[in-house]
Amino acid sequence: MQAALAHGLIWAGALSAVLGLLQYYDLAGFLHPLTTEPGAGQAFGNLRQRNQFASLISMALIAALWLYASHRSAALPRRLLWAAVVALLLTAAAASTSRTGLLEVLAIVGTAAFIARRERQAQRAGSVFATRLPSPLVVLSWIPLYFAIAWLLPQLAGSGVDSMMQRLSEGAPTGHSRLILWSNVLTLIAERPWTGWGWGELSFAHYMHSGLYPGQRFVEILDNAHNLPLHLAVELGIPAAALICGGFLWLVVRARPWRDRNPFRIMAWALLGVIVLHSLLEYPLWYGPFQLVFGLCLGILWPAEDRNETAACPWARRLPAMAAALLVAVVGYAGWDYIRISQIYLPRDERLPAYEDDTLTKVHGSWLFANQVRFAKLTLTPVTTANAAEVHLLAQRILHFSPEPRVIVKLVESAQLLGLHEEARTEAERFSIAFPLEYGLWLEGKPIDSSAS
Repeated sequence: MQAALAHGLIWAGALSAVLGLLQYYDLAGFLHPLTTEPGAGQAFGNLRQRNQFASLISMALIAALWLYASHRSAALPRRLLWAAVVALLLTAAAASTSRTGLLEVLAIVGTAAFIARRERQAQRAGSVFATRLPSPLVVLSWIPLYFAIAWLLPQLAGSGVDSMMQRLSEGAPTGHSRLILWSNVLTLIAERPWTGWGWGELSFAHYMHSGLYPGQRFVEILDNAHNLPLHLAVELGIPAAALICGGFLWLVVRARPWRDRNPFRIMAWALLGVIVLHSLLEYPLWYGPFQLVFGLCLGILWPAEDRNETAACPWARRLPAMAAALLVAVVGYAGWDYIRISQIYLPRDERLPAYEDDTLTKVHGSWLFANQVRFAKLTLTPVTTANAAEVHLLAQRILHFSPEPRVIVKLVESAQLLGLHEEARTEAERFSIAFPLEYGLWLEGKPIDSSAS
């Protein structure tokens, strides 16, 4: 299990690193549709964006350190291969131009150097604890190597490519800063500190406060606070957030990771650390790959139960197999339902034959993706006097799911047809503040792009 986890992370990281570098230099076209083509200067492999890509690379670096510790006496060719993989991962981390990734690399290097120094101090004191990691100076050398690569990569790519130095100096674009985002979220928390706005309601709350924030407003649809404690507080309330985060912190303190000497457990703690650090700046736990690693690490670190007690209880022996079977069934259903519902969002010639015509009627009855079906129905239904009441009710409901221009337009137009002029005026004003570009297109009678077709 130990080797499987470490090698899995190494292979995933190395393959993603190669894809990311091809993307960075705009050379990934021949791999379509196996990977995306974000354009020169963009690197994120097959993950959603640069920060997730950087976190995967960071986890692969941690796995590389465990492999070094586990094969300390490996032959020279294997050690050279290890060094080449580390160099590839550092290059990919620099190509991501992710500031979150930079923090993760600094944290990994600093922690590894501290552990390596502790190992050598114990050895000098006569401890039987053998050195496993590279020397602290070797590990610390990764930092100047990272910055040297970060400087070199854009030089080789030509003009017009963002560099890490540029992103560090310029910061986020106007209105996209995390400080603005967190300030908006704190305002929302202050309004409902005890119970929160409800799970999944942050985007709705952010839209409803268009023009009401004391300072600047985060300009994008805000469906996550980009900080796990803040997100729990704004949607579930401060007491629930304190209970969840405090409980996790209590478990960590009780486990005393700083006293652990087992290399595999140290790797698991480090992987958790990368995900937790990323969770303070974004939302990796909303994505399957990070959920999988997080769950595996919890399973590795969770105190083992007494094997004799387990053997005495037949249900305890069967529980893992039953849980695995249930999980396979749930994933199978989710996959089938996703394929079915996604047909409405595909061009007609890309749909499955059974769904080419009258698609919306055929995809009703979804449990997991009911909101996606309602969204498609709303955006595909023209507003008329006859259906204004139905569209208005549906738009109000979908506004909690995705308060975006296409939904707001339907809400305003249906309200106007129903004679709800004050509501239409209020929503139009919010629309103009939240999405000024799309609001202008709507006033000019120009179409706003739609995802459903």
